[in-house]
Amino acid sequence: MTTHLKESNHKNEMTEQMTMIQAINDGMRIMLEEDDRTIILGEDIGKNGGVFRATEGLQEKFGDDRVVDTPLSEAGIIGTSIGLAVNGFRPVVEIQFLGFIYPAYEQIMTHVSRIRTRSMSHFTVPMVIRAPYGAGIRAPEIHSDSTEILFTHMPGIKVVCPSSPYDAKGLLIAAMEDPDPVLVLETMRNYRSKREDVPVGKYTVEIGKGKIVREGADVTLIAWGAMVTIAEKAAEQAAQQGISCEIIDLRTLYPIDRDILSQSVQKTTRAVIIHEAHNTGGLGNDIISIINDTSFLYLRAPVERVTGFDVPVPFFSLEEHYLPTPARVLEGIEKVVHF
Repeated sequence: MTTHLKESNHKNEMTEQMTMIQAINDGMRIMLEEDDRTIILGEDIGKNGGVFRATEGLQEKFGDDRVVDTPLSEAGIIGTSIGLAVNGFRPVVEIQFLGFIYPAYEQIMTHVSRIRTRSMSHFTVPMVIRAPYGAGIRAPEIHSDSTEILFTHMPGIKVVCPSSPYDAKGLLIAAMEDPDPVLVLETMRNYRSKREDVPVGKYTVEIGKGKIVREGADVTLIAWGAMVTIAEKAAEQAAQQGISCEIIDLRTLYPIDRDILSQSVQKTTRAVIIHEAHNTGGLGNDIISIINDTSFLYLRAPVERVTGFDVPVPFFSLEEHYLPTPARVLEGIEKVVHF
């Protein structure tokens, strides 16, 4: 991280240029310092600092009883963290890749998301599960899955997905302070793709609130994670044709910010949803339902989706053909504008 500091436009705090991975590390450092109940657990997160170095330096600073290298057992890590959480600790779990979370899915579905209901709120599970996800980094099979829909269908656990360093730190701290479990999806393509000014102190980004990253009048583009950048590139191309695009970064996938969706679509009267997950069963379907519920009579065209294809994420040479591109998004924009 650069040592150059400048004053933030919000809260008059000092800021520092950070990548997303640095912002995530800084968020965990702050909470480890502030709250002795915070424990970080995961595979190779201690001495090695994690596969992506998200936890680099934390074990050295806080000790191996606060930053714990675990066996290679996702179900065991989550199960242990449930016990810690209901007994007063605030565990933060790193799953190396979202595609590795499947052995722990039963623990998450059966216990993590249900203990508050099961105990009539006598017990909660204040834990965070961090999971790098998404394609575009040439990772092997199963490493690049984008299966967020498996968890947005699970009441009792919140799901957030930052696309920028600022949001990554703020959402992570908010998740670590939440009394209930939160899954933090971290798009690997964005880990080191850009730097931006991030407050050096503690701050939060509200869970459940999206943001407008670009204002426009003709079409609403709805995206999250790495697809926000794709939407921005497509919007630039559309502007050359005189088409004004508004871009929503959802940031939280469950619960979704229904208000920001309805307000934007009612203004622009058209919508394109962009996600890299498979088309069938993707979160785009739920977003279309929200738009139909709140804004159907405002629509001038059917809602368009630009997504990954209904195949496993392919190997390296075909990976870019699987992912949505600005050109594919532009086609979707043109389709709804000229409907």
